Amino acid sequence: MTINLPANQSTQDSSLKDLLTQGSPVQESTIPNELLTTNELLDEHMDDDNVSDDLPDDELLDDEDEHSDDKSSVAGQAVPVLIDVTHTVTEEEAGLRIDKLASKIFIDFSRVQLQGWVSDGSLLYNGSVQKPKIRVKAGDVLHLSTILEQHSADQPEDIAIDVVYEDDEVLVINKPVGMVVHPGAGNQAGTLVNALLYHYPQHHHLPRAGLVHRIDKDTSGLLLIGKTKPAQLALMEQLKDKSVYRHYQCVVAGDAASLLRHRRIDAPIGRHRNQRTKMTVMTAGREAVTHLLNVTALNGNYCLLDVGLETGRTHQIRVHLSHITYPIVGDRVYGGRRQLRAGLTEAQRQAINNFPRQALHAYILGFVHPTTGEDIEVTTPMPEDMQQLMAVLSDGYDAE
Repeated sequence: MTINLPANQSTQDSSLKDLLTQGSPVQESTIPNELLTTNELLDEHMDDDNVSDDLPDDELLDDEDEHSDDKSSVAGQAVPVLIDVTHTVTEEEAGLRIDKLASKIFIDFSRVQLQGWVSDGSLLYNGSVQKPKIRVKAGDVLHLSTILEQHSADQPEDIAIDVVYEDDEVLVINKPVGMVVHPGAGNQAGTLVNALLYHYPQHHHLPRAGLVHRIDKDTSGLLLIGKTKPAQLALMEQLKDKSVYRHYQCVVAGDAASLLRHRRIDAPIGRHRNQRTKMTVMTAGREAVTHLLNVTALNGNYCLLDVGLETGRTHQIRVHLSHITYPIVGDRVYGGRRQLRAGLTEAQRQAINNFPRQALHAYILGFVHPTTGEDIEVTTPMPEDMQQLMAVLSDGYDAE
């Protein structure tokens, strides 16, 4: 379902990519020190049963979390694994290039890995080092001998994944609502990592199966994954230096005029002192900057936002929007009763009360390809549940 919203209620700003490279001319919402602690406000609407126990650790960048500056965190606790495999070329395989044949035989490894091993002598052709483009003959022997670091004891699971972009180095997937990104307390199976290890067995040798960042269980949308360790590290560096841009769509409780006064939210975020799975705005927190790039009225008290992240702290978008008192619809942790505004019809009230997750979707992801240097931008449509919510909230609304 596609919702056509009133164009004259939408105020478009420049893209986040432009904001990060040129600076933002829009009004800034910097939270005064005396207003920074939101513990009491959040506690009032706290629902412990809905707090995620799947907060990321410091080695991943999240739509809302930044990794440690220490690159060693990517390495994790690796276990060395010896790979020693020999293959004799058949009549059917004769004439293939070494690297093409290797990718058919050694299916647990990427073509880029195999090409590297041909070049460095880990993958020998008839006992000697050859160029990857050499064509094989029947009876020739390929011998792969190398030591890899296995970073994960997680088990592969046959779980479907929605691949939006893929090449030899990079993978972008569209994560559905309800899927945890990586195993953790209470979520040892059924995660994206388990799915990646099934579809890409070679990712056992990458930290966190190649994940570069993460998004929450009940947030849908795009995730960036490196298919080789150099690609993963390069992409993590891009997130750190802000050359990756990420846009999110969310439905919030708040009128357009008020939201337009908070086009740039600059308020530090840290872990809640009492609720350790929650985050809060606090003076001792880490820098956090969120841009409201576009504000579209659904009715007089609810809007669709296009949000960009300049930094990435845990739950950043959810915390910032709650802090300025315009929470995301469906956010049981940071929203509470403030999601219900005046003037709702019974159908709209029920739609908000029954919406099962935060109405937040990561829909644009832009990055520089780690090998080619090409600018890549990937998009994905808004999920059906959010489209239906918008249809109910905008029903009968006359922008004029």
